[in-house]
Amino acid sequence: MASSLPTPFGHDLRKYFLFDSDYISLNHGSFGTYPVVVRDHLRKQQDEAEAQPDKYIRYTYPELLDRSRAAVAEVLSVSVNECVFVQNATSGVNTVLRNLVYTPADVIIYFDTIYGACKKTILSICETTPATCRKVDYQFMVDSHQDIVQKFKDLVNMIKKEGLVPKVAIFDTIVSLPGVRFPFETLVKMCKDEGVLSLVDGAHGIGHIPLDLKQLDADFFTSNCHKWLFTPRGCAVLHVPVRNQALIRTTYPTSPGFNPFENSNVPNPHLALTPGKTQFETLFEFIATADSSPYTCVPSALAFRRDVCGGEDNILQYIQYIVAQGTDAVASMLGTEVMATDASSSVDELRNCALANVRLPLSIGTAADADVAAEDVDEICNWMQKTMADKFHTFLPIFFYGGHLWARFSGQVYLEGSDFEWAGTLLRGLCKVIKSDKMRSFEALDIEELRQLVSKAGMN
Repeated sequence: MASSLPTPFGHDLRKYFLFDSDYISLNHGSFGTYPVVVRDHLRKQQDEAEAQPDKYIRYTYPELLDRSRAAVAEVLSVSVNECVFVQNATSGVNTVLRNLVYTPADVIIYFDTIYGACKKTILSICETTPATCRKVDYQFMVDSHQDIVQKFKDLVNMIKKEGLVPKVAIFDTIVSLPGVRFPFETLVKMCKDEGVLSLVDGAHGIGHIPLDLKQLDADFFTSNCHKWLFTPRGCAVLHVPVRNQALIRTTYPTSPGFNPFENSNVPNPHLALTPGKTQFETLFEFIATADSSPYTCVPSALAFRRDVCGGEDNILQYIQYIVAQGTDAVASMLGTEVMATDASSSVDELRNCALANVRLPLSIGTAADADVAAEDVDEICNWMQKTMADKFHTFLPIFFYGGHLWARFSGQVYLEGSDFEWAGTLLRGLCKVIKSDKMRSFEALDIEELRQLVSKAGMN
């Protein structure tokens, strides 16, 4: 892709990151990474904290935190007094769901492809409160975004007809597995129409797709900064509009900024909480002793994205471009397909992001002619993932969905087409090893022997 940026996208950008020279990062979406300049800022904050702990934690850190909050609020087009930091999107989801007060009539609505930890959060809440939960069922490549939205509306109407209350609905910006765009904008609007609170899990959000939270106007929104914005782990933003901040009574664990309904004689720690802040801001300013220096890195990450990468628009355009072009090439090499609602569309609704999923050429079933027995799917997925990590210095999530095995790819500024072609050769080789039923015997081979055999299979 042609570029007039200070540093062109692709391999020229690798020098700004911390990867081993032989590591190919195709799975940015799981844990993210950050450039050297952000690492340097992180360590500087940690060094300052140890040089004068009290001064830094009590007085310096709150100022840096506010700068980061202001920076992230600007990216999201909302007011700074509506943005706070938590460690990750799962913490944000827990903070919201566990603060809501439930009655026996209340129902939490979630979707079939919800992130596992968020589903378990809901199940935990249903064990400890009177709330119940319902799931919206669908299947990608069969159901369109429009179908999913309609199924949500049908479920809401069914809940109401039963005399129950659809209290809150949680849904993704971009689903984790499979890695696809979700119709969160339309779902937020429908929640408003139906009187349902909307909680958007934007784990894959900021730094990945354009976001205007003022226009979106969800009731609650959380997004990891450490996945796609180039901040250290863990760092996530929680956005709560002023209208809903009274619903968030406490952090988890409860912070010194908690304000009981009734006057209490319980003393607060002697912390200089910044005057002039709202109760919501004060609540999250200091939760408990921890290394919160990743929160201070947002301005540094944004400066890198602006000065080296040419700004947000250039980044978002490239990461979607490279994963689309790259996975099309991988699918062609494997003789399969990229997950899409409409394979003939140049801009498919599922692929409108920097994640993409390529079907592996392995049949699943119980018949003798199946490449993989259904009961062996988990073992095969784990073997492929660990083999890639241990032997080939890369990683791709391998997962079962809709009757097939898939590999999820992430686009990022340091990747180019040759990385995907290399991955296609590797996947083709690993699949041929599995088809030959020699997977277990390969465990005894040394690294070079295994690499040669897989490479030979992949090239044929």
